[in-house]
Amino acid sequence: MKSPLRPALWMILVLGLLVPAARPQAATPQAAAPRQTSTPYTGDLSRFESPGRDQRLQIDRVMDLLGIQAGKNVADIGAGSGWFTVRASRRVGPTGAVLAEDINPLAIEAIGKRAIKENLTNVRTVLGRPDDPALPPGSVDAVLLLKVYHEIAHPVTFMKALRPALRQGAKVGIIDRNGNGADHGVDHAVIENEMGEAGFRLAATYDFTKADGQDYFLIFEAKQNGR
Repeated sequence: MKSPLRPALWMILVLGLLVPAARPQAATPQAAAPRQTSTPYTGDLSRFESPGRDQRLQIDRVMDLLGIQAGKNVADIGAGSGWFTVRASRRVGPTGAVLAEDINPLAIEAIGKRAIKENLTNVRTVLGRPDDPALPPGSVDAVLLLKVYHEIAHPVTFMKALRPALRQGAKVGIIDRNGNGADHGVDHAVIENEMGEAGFRLAATYDFTKADGQDYFLIFEAKQNGR
């Protein structure tokens, strides 16, 4: 006759039946990697002054669609050489103003000198940051990002920081080209998604700039009450 189980061993067996088997831990979801962006241009600013650029980009039509007219305040984000700053300055006149923003101190210095040389008394320069354009609250009626959105390192954060600077009914224009973010372009669908996350809605889409099948012009407005 076999000897009975010892009490201690019996209790171990019973507890083993009662305690459920450990389940494998679910893998922690990994945060999506931020999309690629292009390195901001820091080279010769004269490249933006190429002859015929006005006609290729149809910049007068762009300003019409953004409501840029006499007395309005305009922000030129990523102003570079000040190419658009000069044209907007002449359009808004002495009763308006242009805020020329860039994260490159050399560009800001160059625009300041250009404004003095060309007697553009309505131009103000603003040194922004990669995540904040640093514009004063309630300061602008229209904004243009001309071939610069793909260079913004933190696009959603940056555009959220832009919102307080917009006056009622302000329009934000973005001219860019299709690309993967790192090739000096970004697909317009990506911009629409990011701008939506930043609190903007797409108001209009155009493809007349340069007419090369790659460039596009998008106009956004700040969402009101989540719409």
